[in-house]
Amino acid sequence: MVRLSRIQLALFFILLCPVNIIGLWWAVGSPLVMDPNSICRKAKRLAGKQAELCQTQPEIVSEVAKGARLGVRECQYQFRYRRWNCTSHNKYFGKILQQDIRETAFVYAITAAGVTHAVTQACSMGDLLQCGCEATRNRAPPRPPSSSSSSSSSTGDGVKWEWGGCGDDVEFGYEKSKQFMDAKRRRGKSDIRTLVDLHNNEAGRLAVKLYMRTECKCHGLSGSCTLRTCWKKMPHFREVGDRLLERFNGASKVMGGNDGKTLIPVGQNIKPPDKQDLIYSDESPDFCLANRKTGSLGTRGRICNSTAMDISGCDLLCCERGYREETVVFEENCLCRFHWCCVVQCKKCLVRKELSLCH
Repeated sequence: MVRLSRIQLALFFILLCPVNIIGLWWAVGSPLVMDPNSICRKAKRLAGKQAELCQTQPEIVSEVAKGARLGVRECQYQFRYRRWNCTSHNKYFGKILQQDIRETAFVYAITAAGVTHAVTQACSMGDLLQCGCEATRNRAPPRPPSSSSSSSSSTGDGVKWEWGGCGDDVEFGYEKSKQFMDAKRRRGKSDIRTLVDLHNNEAGRLAVKLYMRTECKCHGLSGSCTLRTCWKKMPHFREVGDRLLERFNGASKVMGGNDGKTLIPVGQNIKPPDKQDLIYSDESPDFCLANRKTGSLGTRGRICNSTAMDISGCDLLCCERGYREETVVFEENCLCRFHWCCVVQCKKCLVRKELSLCH
């Protein structure tokens, strides 16, 4: 699990406020005591819908923060083998967010998705008074197709079923993510960047909203399934991360239209990106060498796979600078035993491991 410093958590709030990114760097105190009142009090530059949310629903702000952390942890997982590995180092991460590159597109999308996911989950868990389980009274059954607006039906195999359980109210999470992340930005030179950021925020939310799954439970005597109760659940967040990484790999480069309100794909015979695609307007640096201007930490000292031919391989990750082999010895738990009740006792073992490190 990633340990979060004060700087890191402050950075998560950078992602959430396109009004004034730098103004929120110090908006949050210790991540161990995430007091929403403190967050809102320190974030003096919040305005509009964000300020309203802080004043009227501070408990939702806590879930927004959890969603931001969820998004950044997923970013670090998805980019763990890449030259830029979603580092949360304050000075470098801030530089990434100031650019309009593929990596920034992914960060905005995964954070918007994380906020949507966290707020929706809090609703289902009963942690928020403003929401709960999804209302399903007027929802038509997913199968078979039916024109009835009734809340129950029968499947093709004769099993009667109805909506029930506690479905995830993704619409509520979607709206709160939109309210907090899509805060109005200043018009002018940033118009193109605003359009790009808002597009990527929406792509992140849709990666959750459009991929709800149906879960069902059977009811009946002796294990029979005379009645099936079904509800809607969000996709696992790892699935969301995987889906957005695919969009990152196929992201579209765009430029602003003459009207300042539209985005046009760059290149001939390129279809306009749809709402689920990620977009960017500037090319990414190669991230091979440390560069504070671009936010690159470089790859010197990174662990690589000497036998892999993909992005985790030493040739690509080390930017053809070569690598060195190093033996490390570390201590880990081993020979663990469970003792009734309820303790697990382990011994400590020394483990030697061969690592390949980039020059």
